[in-house]
Amino acid sequence: MGAEAVFALMDATPETEACVMSIDGNQAVRTQLTQCVDRTQMVAKAMADKNWELAVKLRGRSFVRNLTTYKMLTKLKAPVKPDNKNFNLAVMCIGAPCGGINAAVRSFVRNGQYKGYKTFAIYDGIEGLAAGNVKEITWTDVNGWNGEGGALLGIKRTLAGDYLSALAENIKKFQLAGLVIIGGFEAYHSVLQLAEARKTFPEFHIPIIVVPATISNNVPGTDFCLGADTALNEICEICDRLKQSAIGTRRRVFVIETMGGYCGYLATLAGMAAGADAAYIFEEPVDIDGLRNDVLHLTAKMSTNVQRGLIIRNENAHSNYSLDFIRRLYAEEGKDVFSCREAILGHVQQGGRPTPFDRNLGTKLAARAIEFMDDMLSKGGLGNEPTSCGLLGITKRQVNLTPVQALAVQTDFLHRVPRTQWWLNLRPLLRIMAKHDSVYRSDAENIDAAAQKAEIL
Repeated sequence: MGAEAVFALMDATPETEACVMSIDGNQAVRTQLTQCVDRTQMVAKAMADKNWELAVKLRGRSFVRNLTTYKMLTKLKAPVKPDNKNFNLAVMCIGAPCGGINAAVRSFVRNGQYKGYKTFAIYDGIEGLAAGNVKEITWTDVNGWNGEGGALLGIKRTLAGDYLSALAENIKKFQLAGLVIIGGFEAYHSVLQLAEARKTFPEFHIPIIVVPATISNNVPGTDFCLGADTALNEICEICDRLKQSAIGTRRRVFVIETMGGYCGYLATLAGMAAGADAAYIFEEPVDIDGLRNDVLHLTAKMSTNVQRGLIIRNENAHSNYSLDFIRRLYAEEGKDVFSCREAILGHVQQGGRPTPFDRNLGTKLAARAIEFMDDMLSKGGLGNEPTSCGLLGITKRQVNLTPVQALAVQTDFLHRVPRTQWWLNLRPLLRIMAKHDSVYRSDAENIDAAAQKAEIL
């Protein structure tokens, strides 16, 4: 936000109206200050006139949807079934544990039952469905799940490809009319396999929706995955403690290794948030000259009044430049200026209670998944349309349901990452904040608040 505000200031002329910088979804936006004030005054007037419906609408569509979902989820018991739809919906988890999964399951169950569906839980992922480990799950069964970490339904990385016959048999046995799969790259890959197997197994002609959930944030079709925010909070908290230790021991550098597979999202965003001096990732290959320059740069900084250094390495950043190699390099080249230690954070990044962001994101994505599924089933869809096997994700300022087969061409399956990743545009900011030479380019969007107001009214 600070960098985007600087760009807004540099773009301004004496005639430019004052603007407000904000975040809409995953997009930095500029809105004229006068329009924001006008909108705020309209909300105040609507509340003074006790026109509550207008006051809520003026807050925006996201606020309206969040309020509706909150009112529904906080009911003590399931409402009277609105109509007899006679459809069974199921939820399962594929991948690895992360924050927000249980909040998404809770939202799925209650939103599904609120719309009149019978909801089922599939335990232990693909293997559980293949073994028939499927049980009905009720409104009260998910009480308190929104604040729980991990995956209470059980989660495994097993792909669907080796169990297609058994999966089809049990989908037919339990009469499942729709399936929501919460998980990471394995969940996306499994749904792609199910979509491609529809010609052989008609049982897969049902709506199947992926809610992306992985700390690695490496799933195509979305800017954010459930669990990534919780993992970042865990990493930053540990980095802050290590920096405090480094300051106490005077002139010490810590080299930290994060998870993420071949995706450098955690290393990059944690580096920005924790004030790292460098962050090494697979997407930006590093060579020995680059490492040497970083060592010299840090040595120069530590020769002044800087008391600590922080280097972050993604676990698969380089096959040869391992954590131990980087630590030894920094220790040797900076031995007359600072000492060096290493730390592998490991699976602690998956643990802990989910952050409010992940809880709310899981709740909202599962609610939208039910909305999309309800729309398909209400139209009599039998899973023939492309989006019936889709991934539900946030891209820029929108929540989109994208067919998994369309996402396949955007995926590097060897390294399990999207071919295009938005957060790479933030890498120059990390370098700039660490006093390196780099160039950051703005992607802020101008928003016409007046047009939004006219749409509401």
